[in-house]
Amino acid sequence: MSIQSVSHSITSTTAARAPHVIVVGGGPAGLMAAETLSQCGVQVDLYDAMPSVGRKFLLAGKGGMNLTHSEEFSAFVQRYGSRAADLQPLLQAFDAQALRAWAQGLGVETFVGSSGRVFPVDMKAAPLLRAWLHCLREQGVRFHMRHRWTGWGDTPQSLRFQTPEVELNVSADAVILALGGASWARLGSDGAWVPLFQQRGVDIAPLQPANCGFDVQWTDFLKNKFAGQPLLTVAARAQDADVRSSMRKGQFVITAGGVEGSLIYALSAALREQINLRGHAVLELDLLPDKSADRVLSEVSAGRGSRSLSSHLQSKLGLDGLKIALLHEVLSKEQMQQPDVLAATIKQLPLRLISPRPIDEAISTAGGVRFEALDANAMLRACPGVFCAGEMLDWEAPTGGYLLTACFASGRHVAQAVMQYLDAR
Repeated sequence: MSIQSVSHSITSTTAARAPHVIVVGGGPAGLMAAETLSQCGVQVDLYDAMPSVGRKFLLAGKGGMNLTHSEEFSAFVQRYGSRAADLQPLLQAFDAQALRAWAQGLGVETFVGSSGRVFPVDMKAAPLLRAWLHCLREQGVRFHMRHRWTGWGDTPQSLRFQTPEVELNVSADAVILALGGASWARLGSDGAWVPLFQQRGVDIAPLQPANCGFDVQWTDFLKNKFAGQPLLTVAARAQDADVRSSMRKGQFVITAGGVEGSLIYALSAALREQINLRGHAVLELDLLPDKSADRVLSEVSAGRGSRSLSSHLQSKLGLDGLKIALLHEVLSKEQMQQPDVLAATIKQLPLRLISPRPIDEAISTAGGVRFEALDANAMLRACPGVFCAGEMLDWEAPTGGYLLTACFASGRHVAQAVMQYLDAR
């Protein structure tokens, strides 16, 4: 198959040409980079392997488009864990309020929900994406769909693309890669870029599942009777060998193979790292977070007459069938009859997790291009003129709007860095 060389740059023999930047990746980071650059008069060509852009963005919005979170910035930035310091300048420059103002500029009003999460008034992603794409086209951004990036050409600013019909070589003054992680591969984020970067000597932290479920070896009884049921009004934490974190209240779902849901996702980074270190993780559950340990022990120890233990626990403590079944998962019949052991386990039930679910099932990914592989302006040290943005960078965050906010902020930051790079040239 022949390779065609294409230049989308605006050229003139008599006048200085407009700067030309290629953006690869049509997710929030890539689109925000394209918007920021095109507002500055840069000619932007955006490439994506899929038939349309924003596919993961649209799917994430099906249950309600959670754009960002309204909590105080000092708490907000700590959601990014070990990379909080790296992301803080980006997030300060484009924080939750700036993101809400940006959405309003596209005609999309937002509101703060009871949990502090921020949503469009209509709760949908599609209207926002449509308005955004209209704006980008009006600003001159050119979209090239079904163009899969397959690597570099002769220079870092020369890229190769595979289309259904032909292979292309495309060059520009600078390149922004916003290729996503490796979750939900059917929507375009498949992590296929990792070996291409490694061939260039770029330091990559291994991609791992984030905001994911975990496998548990349930008994057949629990699996057959309770799979698909939610575990309500509990608190949990990831057991740690050195420092014990505080309990977090919430809920999650028992699956045939393990656990998943919002409370699990919030703890997934710590649980995953436990598994990496020890080969398993322990999720500590407080089945009755609104009752004190003394109260639980008192009620468990009270005489139950002719009632069964299950009926006694349901009557005195309000433990439902699922919570009682979880107790049977970790305690022997003899231990269930020991009030002190039973009461202690109700308040601190150790659930052994074997492994995270596969990365393609995860909401997002950890790992990616290490910040140390970038210079102070987010340019790859190994590839001058090539910048990286979004989830392909080595950071992670829980659900709740934090993922999207950082992707938006990253795309904007990198575009501004590209402008400085172009001005310096």
